[in-house]
Amino acid sequence: MNDAVSIAAAVREGKVSAVEVTQAAIARIAARDNQLNCFTAVTAETALTDAARIDTEIAQGNHPRMLAGVPFAVKNLFDIAGLTTLAGSKINAGKPAASQDATAVAKLKQAGAVLVGALNMDEYAYGFVTENSHYGATHNPQDLQRVAGGSSGGSAAAVAAGLVPLTLGSDTNGSIRVPAALCGVFGFKPTYGRLSRAGVALLSSSFDHIGPFARSVQDIATVFDVLQGEDDRDPICTKRPPELVLSQLKQDISDIRIAIAADYFTKGAEAEALAAVQKVADALNVTEYITIPEAHRARAAAFVITASEGANLHFDKLRSHPQDFDPATRDRFLAGALIPNSWYLQAQRFRKWYRDRVREVFQNVDVIVAPTTPISAPLIGQQTMILDGEEILVRPHLGLFTQPLSFIGLPVLSVPIQRPNALPLGVQLIAAPYNEALILRVAAALEAKGVVSAPVIFNALN
Repeated sequence: MNDAVSIAAAVREGKVSAVEVTQAAIARIAARDNQLNCFTAVTAETALTDAARIDTEIAQGNHPRMLAGVPFAVKNLFDIAGLTTLAGSKINAGKPAASQDATAVAKLKQAGAVLVGALNMDEYAYGFVTENSHYGATHNPQDLQRVAGGSSGGSAAAVAAGLVPLTLGSDTNGSIRVPAALCGVFGFKPTYGRLSRAGVALLSSSFDHIGPFARSVQDIATVFDVLQGEDDRDPICTKRPPELVLSQLKQDISDIRIAIAADYFTKGAEAEALAAVQKVADALNVTEYITIPEAHRARAAAFVITASEGANLHFDKLRSHPQDFDPATRDRFLAGALIPNSWYLQAQRFRKWYRDRVREVFQNVDVIVAPTTPISAPLIGQQTMILDGEEILVRPHLGLFTQPLSFIGLPVLSVPIQRPNALPLGVQLIAAPYNEALILRVAAALEAKGVVSAPVIFNALN
């Protein structure tokens, strides 16, 4: 029982108790996380109390909930009542504990899921590697010498290692999709504003999304259905009615128009990353290519806006506690504080133009396929890599193919490609806003064919 849906079914049917499932998860974390460094806090006591409550409800004949007894954990920028929300920082450690759960955490608990802890991340979600100078690096379960990706590295690695079946992360420029790809699991970034960010520490308000990591498409769809719905606590959360997707997964996809992203999305990547895209395209019988215009400028504009908004949000701390930042984070925020206002405004104007051009692309196609990252997981501490014969920095370029998409809030699922005797890679399935169901139907078809899947054997841990 590695996936959430199977665990919940077993708990509802009385084949195993929620307490037993929770105890097993806590034991796995205790046995394995010293190697991985996924967790910054384990909430064992409250988890066992919550699990016991689920068992009591089932014993009393109450209607069992959708995620009854399923252990989950969240990136440590989600508020957890009774814990201080670190957001990967040293500075936040001195703050009071959160008084209530983030909306997403509360909704998963209401669905019967059991929170077992908080997960490591890049400081203030500003990074792609989860090499945190305060709390240490999170290690990739497929090769402990390599990064898990970031900034939601703890979230991806915990699922890939089988510590928990579900986690939540956040995505500004690729921080769900990049670690999902490098660790070999499913990572979903719905449409901007589709899910509530209330109780989540933000990096860049006009970019930030939340979303789940899981080991199956069915689990991703289940969590997405649970988390949908408007929330007055988050002013950008859509008032659009939820569209439940779980029941749509097995629908035929022959009517879905699918194309491969060309030009920008075929350059600056290792051959293996492009081969992963081709594997997905072949399985779907896709031969059409489309161009997303000016994607390179979208990425540049995303850098400007993220740096400006992040620096503005953390400016007071930069002035009062500069020595307490992770040096890599501090330097990027300082650079962001120096960006002229005119650059920020121009980037936002370009953003509107780019959104209109991509909307035109989606008049002729429903789902676009593209690589998630240009390479598989680099080594921890690796500063540079060679792509197209050029030595470039690792950290910023891991988001090469993710940034132009979150720039305008498109829904994207990174699906995992497992490779014999090689590290996993990810492929992005991209759709127009609010077309999450199309993405998940295509992913379900790929999963049914055996083309995409989460890792079965955790070589580094066995």
